[in-house]
Amino acid sequence: MSDTPHPTNIVMHQASHRLEIEFDDGSSFEYPAEFLRVYSPSAEVRGHWGQGAKLQLDKQDVNIENILPVGQYAIKIVYDDGHDSGLYDWAYLHDLGRKQALYWNEYLEKLREAGHTRTPSKLESDG
Repeated sequence: MSDTPHPTNIVMHQASHRLEIEFDDGSSFEYPAEFLRVYSPSAEVRGHWGQGAKLQLDKQDVNIENILPVGQYAIKIVYDDGHDSGLYDWAYLHDLGRKQALYWNEYLEKLREAGHTRTPSKLESDG
């Protein structure tokens, strides 16, 4: 675990519904709140022991209300839709940042397979 990059700066951008994290390996990522919400590490989203994962629908306008530190290894994100379980550890956040395009495309494919159409967010339609 000592090779895991650690955040040096975490900034919540509520107006743009984004979280920006800079890591000590020089990498920096911007995560849309929707992306973090649909990839929440909580049991509600991922399931218990790999069973019962639940596809998250209609989270395009979700925002982050608060970020709480958890020791020296993770953060807990509180969303405005009431979701606040699951700990985002540094390794998971770094992986989400590095593979964001891949994971996002996987999510969109799962939505298609489920017969669900993602509606653009208010920010996407206004911009």
